[in-house]
Parts: sequence; C-alpha cells; structure tokens
Amino acid sequence: MKLEQLLERLEYTCVQGSLDREISGIANDSRQVVPGTLFFSIRGAVTDGHTYAAEVAEKGAVALLVEEPVEVPESVTVIQVKDTRYAMALVSAAWYDYPAEKLKVIGITGTKGKTTTTYMIKSILESAGHKVGLIGTIETIIGETHIPSSNTTPESVKIQEYFHRMLEDGCDMAVMEVSSQGLMLNRTAGIPFEIGIFTNIEPDHIGPAEHKSFEDYMHCKGLLFRQCRIGIVNGDDEHLDQVLAGHTCKVETFGLSEKNDLRAENLKMVHKPGYLGISYHAAGMIDMDVEIDIPGKFSVYNSLAAIAVCLHFKVREADIKTALKQAKVKGRVELVKVSDDFTLMIDYAHNAMSLESLLTTLREYEPGRLVCLFGCGGNRSKARRFEMAEVSGRLADFTIITSDNPRFEKPEDILDDIESGIKKTDGKYVKIADRKEAIRYAILHGQPGDVIVLAGKGHEDYQEIEGKKYHMDERELIQEILEEENLR
Repeated sequence: MKLEQLLERLEYTCVQGSLDREISGIANDSRQVVPGTLFFSIRGAVTDGHTYAAEVAEKGAVALLVEEPVEVPESVTVIQVKDTRYAMALVSAAWYDYPAEKLKVIGITGTKGKTTTTYMIKSILESAGHKVGLIGTIETIIGETHIPSSNTTPESVKIQEYFHRMLEDGCDMAVMEVSSQGLMLNRTAGIPFEIGIFTNIEPDHIGPAEHKSFEDYMHCKGLLFRQCRIGIVNGDDEHLDQVLAGHTCKVETFGLSEKNDLRAENLKMVHKPGYLGISYHAAGMIDMDVEIDIPGKFSVYNSLAAIAVCLHFKVREADIKTALKQAKVKGRVELVKVSDDFTLMIDYAHNAMSLESLLTTLREYEPGRLVCLFGCGGNRSKARRFEMAEVSGRLADFTIITSDNPRFEKPEDILDDIESGIKKTDGKYVKIADRKEAIRYAILHGQPGDVIVLAGKGHEDYQEIEGKKYHMDERELIQEILEEENLR
C-alpha cells in the first residue's frame, strides 16, 4: 500500500523523503521491523520509540512516523505529526481498510462490569443470529479462536487487526471493553462506535502510571461519548454528569430509579443449593421478567445495559431471556457445582475495593457462613495485603489465607503480612500456603448453607513463581480434589 494512502485522514508534515513509497508492513515495536516497514515512534512509559530510529532504518524501515526530529538516512521518509499514538490508530485503520466501518462496534467503559457486560451482549446478539467478535480483559474471541489478553484495550494496531480478522470470519458486530487508558492513549481513535456504554465509576487507576486525578479518570472515560452514535449509560451513577460532559451522542439511561429509560423493579435474590442468582422485572423500554445466573445487584445493572443495547437490534424478548440465563464469564462470580449443601464460586476480586463489593453482595444472600479464600501477589504494594485482609476479616465469617502469584517473594512472608492485617479484625482464619490444599480445606470443611468464594485468580490459569508461569487453573484443581476425595 502507498504511504500517501495510509496518511489520507491525518494532518502531517513530510520533513524528509517521498510520500510515493510502497509500504509492506506497519509496526510500533522495533523487533517487528522488516524491510518495507512503516515504523511508529511511540513515546511509552518505559521506552521512547524515537530512540530506535537509526536501528529500524538499518533494519529496512522505509518510513518513520514521529513527533520530534530524528536522524536517519535520507532514503528514509520521515513524517511528523502532533501525536504518534493518534496517528498510529488512523494509519492502522487505513492499513486494514477501515474494518470498524464495516462492523457495528459496541464499546463498554466503566470501573466495574465491563467484562460481564461484553459477554452478556455477545450472548444475546448471537442468540438473535448475529456473529459477534469480542475484545476484552480476559481474551479476544474471533469465531472459534480465543486469544488471551495482556491489556483490557490492546494497542490500536492490534485492535484494527482483530477487526479485520472478525470481518474475514464473517462477524457483523464487535463488542469491546474500552478502558480509560485505552481512550487516553488514543488506542480507539478513529473507531466509529455505534453504541457506547457507561457502567459506573469509582476512584480507581489513579497514580503516576495511570491517571493524575479522579477528574482526569472521569474525563478519559467520557471520551467514548464523543465518539459514539448512541450512549447507553447508568443513570443512577452520581458522577454521570461529569462523565458525559461534552458528549456528542444521543443518550439513553438504565438503572433502578424511576427516572431511567430502562429500569429494574422488584429485585429478588435467588438462592438454591449450589446456586445464586437474581431476578427482576424490566420496565420502561421493555416489559419483561428477567432471571440471571450471576448473583448481585451489579448483575442487574450489567444485564440492563445489555438489554438496552440489544433493543437497538430488534432482538426478540424470548432470545434476550434465554441468552441472559446462559451468559457466563470465566472467573467473574463463576459458580462451580461441588455440593448440594453449599455454594462455591471463583472470582477475580484481587484488591480491597473489588473484594468488599463481592463480599457485600454475597452477604445479601444470607449464607450460613461466608467463607473467603484469597492471597496477594508478591512484589506488589504491601498495603493491598493489609487492606484485603481487613475486608475479609470484617465481612467474611471465615478466611482461608493462601498463596496467589508470589513472584520473587516467599509465600510465607506474604501470608504473614495478610495475617497481621486480619488480626486487626475479629475474623476467624486459617493459613494454608499451598493453594490446592487451601481449596481442598475449603471444600472438605464446607457446611450446609455456606457460600465459599475463591478470590483473586479468576480467569487466570497460571501461578507466577520466581519469574516463571506454572499452569494452575482453579477449575481443574477443584475437579482433581473431588476425584481424590471420592466426592464426584
């Protein structure tokens, strides 16, 4: 493809060389450069792509996209732009022939609920006959292909590649999680979102490597609503006005209060042996009863967002009901049947805020006992250990302290830190360093009416120890334990 064609939607200055160049590949990683490549000089948190200019030129890059002057041979074309990340997003879209314009793209942003909502939407739309690709925190799904994720919202080059592959696979729709970081770093620039969804917002992701303040965090979340045609938003969130500031889309609201366009009424907790769910009546934009196999009030909000989206695509009420019952998310309040006497689940809650939200939700089901098994990652903030310990000690009836990803720390040292935090509460606990043995203890000591949550690992299928990732999937551990104890 010609360089000039790739730059067609950009404002730029050609400071060196010719635009009449044939480009055979695009890259923002110097290790991926081969002869004929257009290289994006991205200024990242760790490295600055401008410092690799001479190296990539030597490898055969024929053009560089930069923000500042670089020294390369005269044979290399140098294009200067105001923001190379923004330019990379638009050039990547051009490289793949603007695939997002041939899909209906739905983007979901918010502090919590993004992952579950994406899977709910995918489930409903597919029940109505659409073929839907997904990009999210856990994985990217393109047909039968599942690609593990390293970022909630990948770099723009990867997003456009995924959209292109979705089209090739026959998808007509794409649903994706859109993080505040992704919006701030222009990873989604140039994508014409058909619908943008706002789930909720709480002070999170604030720090030197993320957002400088809560106001900045809200502003970045709100950027999605300057880039979508329809905004479907949580009308009950107290920060909604700040998030929507400057929006350019049509807005619809969902929630529990009467003011919302789509609302949930008559919420009922559904609690049976080995099962937790919630039911409600959806009113306003639709009139129907709903039951979800994912517990908690937050599941109501997530499902309302999904319903609101699918109403725009004329999905039948029966399809919505069936799909919501079937929607499951790996590692998000994921129920695993082990007994008719008690309920066991796996959840990704790995900080104090998410653990408090989860345990508070489970308390609403009035369990015989609420049992929480968790650990904390090594080589991370010690404050998280004390905070999570305090939450579990305060909200759970019994805590099983165990290992998570110890990394380069001794698991026993991490457990000691957690123990010192839990001792500040009245909570009962036991320490078992080996995670499989800790899960075995939880299952063998389960009592009628218990709700047991294995927190922290969620969808992860590994344990990180001294620089290596070892396979460890809690679902497999549970099945192994049931077989070893003759409980199947």
